[in-house]
Amino acid sequence: MGNTTEIQNKLQIFDNSKIRSVWNSEEEKWYFSVVDVIAVLTDSVNPRDYWFKMKKRVHSEDGIELSTICRQFKMQAPDGKMRETDAAHVEALLRIIQSVPSKKAEPFKMWLAKVGSEILDEAVDPELSIDRAIQNYRNLGYSENWINQRIKSIEVRKALTDEWDKSGVKKGKEYALLTDLMYRTWADMSTKEYKEFKSLKKENLRDNMTNIELILNMLAEASATELSQNENPENLAQSAQIAVSGAEVARDARKSLEKRGGKAISAKNAKELGIRQLPFEAEQTSAEDF
Repeated sequence: MGNTTEIQNKLQIFDNSKIRSVWNSEEEKWYFSVVDVIAVLTDSVNPRDYWFKMKKRVHSEDGIELSTICRQFKMQAPDGKMRETDAAHVEALLRIIQSVPSKKAEPFKMWLAKVGSEILDEAVDPELSIDRAIQNYRNLGYSENWINQRIKSIEVRKALTDEWDKSGVKKGKEYALLTDLMYRTWADMSTKEYKEFKSLKKENLRDNMTNIELILNMLAEASATELSQNENPENLAQSAQIAVSGAEVARDARKSLEKRGGKAISAKNAKELGIRQLPFEAEQTSAEDF
């Protein structure tokens, strides 16, 4: 897959079941985890084995190799690691569903159409994706005050990643490297250490920050954005220097608050903080979390 292809991982929900998916911006198509779909449609205790045997059966009966209409993308496995996973876009998935005897097939087809429609609508009107994010946070039990702060943090993050794109920073590992560098600078912890500090595993770190933590992280990112716009970096190394400089602004603010007796960083996660009222569950890490 070329470097110009943007892949965004996301969880989709059908009938209270989680289905891993990726949005391929180059093709403008959703790709869905085949084994997750099979798990939903068949209630199989071993959907991977079901998929393996199904491919053999269809090839034997119809001479069709289902693997050829699938692609492999890295998706987050139950153990939290990113693993290559068979995935299919809507058209291919509809062909696969034809070979799965299930009463859920028709409702699932309608759901696929709805998901596809939503992403196209959001591409035309980005405000819709923000509205959807707000509703998702409400459904998860987050407070309105926290949601407002979180949505603002997404806006600030987007401005910074736009600057990174302009300077040639690649999405994925290089985004993660710069983000980790910024956490190390202003919070004195790497991304991994910060998540461990809050007793998190797969969960989104920002979704478990206090308002103060979100504000400090926004200050770091907004400062880095401002500096980047002034200095126009041309590569990863220059962007890294600016990322550190921006994070130093937030570090100074954090230390100033702590010097005056305030608490800047909390070891508590969303459930423990009370900003999320529903039972605490792990969500998938998305590209924005890096």
